[in-house]
Amino acid sequence: MSTTQKTKSKKPERLVLLDAHAILHRAYHALPSFTSSRGEPTGALYGLSAMLIKIAGELKPDYMVACYDLAEPTFRHEVYEEYKATRVKTDNELISQIERSRDIFKAFNIPVYEKESYEADDLLGTIVEQTKKEQKEGKLEIVIASGDMDTMQLVDGKKVQVYTLKKGINDTILYDEKAVKERFGIGPKLLIDYKGLRGDPSDNIIGIKGIGEKTAVTLIQKFGTIEKIYKTLKKDEEVFTKAGITKRIINLLKEGEEEALFSKALATIHKEVPVSFSLPKVGWKEGISVSEIKKIFKDLSFRTLTMRALSFFGDEKEAVKEQKEPAGEEEIEKTALALWLVSSDITNPSYDDILQFAGEEDFEKAKNHIFAQLKKRKLEKVFSEIEEPIIPILKKAKKRGILVNKDMLKKLSRDYHKKLDASTKTIYKYAGDEFNINSSQQLSEVLFVKMNLPTKGLRKTPGGVISTRESELVKLRDEHPLIEEILAYREIQKLLSTYIDNVPEMLDETGALHPTLIQSGTTTGRMASADPNIQNIPVRGAYGKEIRSAFVARRGFLLASFDYSQIEFRILAILAKDKDLIRIFNKGKDFHEAVAAEVFGVSPEKVTKDMRRKAKVINFGILYGMGVTSLKRALGGSREEAQKFYDSYFDEFPGVASYIETIKREAHKKGYTETLFGRRRYVKGLSSSIPFIRAAAERMALNAPIQGSATGDIIKLAIKKVDDVLKEHAFDEDAFLLFQVHDELVYEIKKEKEEEIVPLIRKVMEKVVSASVPLVVDVSTGKNWGEL
Repeated sequence: MSTTQKTKSKKPERLVLLDAHAILHRAYHALPSFTSSRGEPTGALYGLSAMLIKIAGELKPDYMVACYDLAEPTFRHEVYEEYKATRVKTDNELISQIERSRDIFKAFNIPVYEKESYEADDLLGTIVEQTKKEQKEGKLEIVIASGDMDTMQLVDGKKVQVYTLKKGINDTILYDEKAVKERFGIGPKLLIDYKGLRGDPSDNIIGIKGIGEKTAVTLIQKFGTIEKIYKTLKKDEEVFTKAGITKRIINLLKEGEEEALFSKALATIHKEVPVSFSLPKVGWKEGISVSEIKKIFKDLSFRTLTMRALSFFGDEKEAVKEQKEPAGEEEIEKTALALWLVSSDITNPSYDDILQFAGEEDFEKAKNHIFAQLKKRKLEKVFSEIEEPIIPILKKAKKRGILVNKDMLKKLSRDYHKKLDASTKTIYKYAGDEFNINSSQQLSEVLFVKMNLPTKGLRKTPGGVISTRESELVKLRDEHPLIEEILAYREIQKLLSTYIDNVPEMLDETGALHPTLIQSGTTTGRMASADPNIQNIPVRGAYGKEIRSAFVARRGFLLASFDYSQIEFRILAILAKDKDLIRIFNKGKDFHEAVAAEVFGVSPEKVTKDMRRKAKVINFGILYGMGVTSLKRALGGSREEAQKFYDSYFDEFPGVASYIETIKREAHKKGYTETLFGRRRYVKGLSSSIPFIRAAAERMALNAPIQGSATGDIIKLAIKKVDDVLKEHAFDEDAFLLFQVHDELVYEIKKEKEEEIVPLIRKVMEKVVSASVPLVVDVSTGKNWGEL
């Protein structure tokens, strides 16, 4: 033990043991596919780093140690070839992050233990065993931080506890011996017997086929370990019958003794790994290098984590220096906009982002650096003509807000909670039992164990459970009506929690809601919204319309929607300079119908509904860089049919084909793409060695100029121009911008001025830019948003 070890009378020191693989696996599957500015996958690394900071704050360890699995087979594979054979092969991007994680542990002053032929769990068990003396003397307590339940068998009173993840990487729970008993119904040391009987699908441990979770627990509660179960069974079978154990289970036990004992042996953590453990000589926190943490976090593009780490690990002077802000809020706000234009992946930049990007501690120096970059990258006009002028207009829109019918939302709340209850009952009926629908583990058990729905092609969680994410469930839509009901349940629940039950709490004393429009909220230039995100209220379907109907006009006013019609396709025609697309729009034809006529080689009047539908799918697919495989899935036909449509489209519109190839080539060369007005979207991952990351980056590069020109440049130019014209005509107190939703601007207009103002706004929006195709604005008015 170290010289700083406390005496027995003092509080014990705390050692946190990290199951590195389990944490990284959980983070990888729980978080989006983050990448650094160089295209390096970082999702798992972000989760690990966030968890280290969380552990530091919550558990306050004196020492931390990380244990790794190695890629080579373990002693368990030697005795059982099928051990973990059902696990999906680890993704390459996770493998690279597992290797990179060692750099994070080094920066955090966390030593690493690993040993060939053994798993991380065995190393954890060995360290626990080698520190038994210190634990018994009250000098040391151990907390094992893991992403799964395997290490629960090591729990011992409060001397050895397990800190594990319930959901994602933020929802954690600390298990002592009492908590384990409450969770499983048996003590920690009996969990290996539980696995011996029940098996463990995630590790392909077979157990006794036919013995499930409840039966395994019941047997252990009544008779103890597997060895005791068989000793009692051989001595007096009648004892089992009297205890309520069925003849079927008794026969399964008789037939499965060898499997049970073998499975228990596989599940048992080995505590005699040939390593020699000793506590580090210097306490964990004392040996940390804040500069090393800053360096690696900057390398991994972990902007928010850097400040969290500094606030926890840095000294007070450094934290104050990093967090000190100048007095001018407006000065920060313009500088932040400039930074976002210079580096589009830094959305909604903070003061800290400004300093960090510039590598300066002084705000004025950082500001000068950013504006110099703005000029160097020829983005001054985008800043001064598009972004800067609408700052006060958006503030005015937030201040006005939109009136909400609170009583209507209360009624919707009652109705939707009834819908949720009805959906719950339907789910229980299909499942044949009640269970926690919100528990992914229980839902997975119902769908894939009890109901035996197909699992081919579905992803697994780090614990080996089949995932029940929406993206996985939609693949099973045709397998059973329960799937559709679960998806409906989740949609209702989300609408209730996000809007119906949440919005009434956000209203001011007049009943108005004041959502924030974030002009730097996306990488493409499109505005985002928050508090709440009104852009995510469903557009189609009864649910969305009912919620939107609660957003109402003030007395004497009406709501008016000005929606750019098919603007992204018009931008595609402009950027690609495709003569046929330009001709279609200039003749005012139904765009999807006209494309269908070209692709299918028929006259417009012979285009069927199905032809138009397929043309619409193809149009949107091309817009978002969809390949033949994705097109086949979207069309629902054969690959040959998808390939034929794909080729036919580019034969008919060669300008688009040429544009796509040019964009990809330019993006790879420059690392960014540009809109009609020169707005840049820097795309990470274009140089990645991982094919799917590179392909995703190319799709982003293709869509960015289109979406950025439409919902970034043109709509923002329209906001400013409309504001100017309303003031020119003295209508600035008769018409008010409320918010933007994608291609649509929503205004509140005085009823008596409707006939003058509505055509005026429409004309301004349609003429805001001069281009090779006309911009068309669809207008609708009503007393509430649902009517528009």
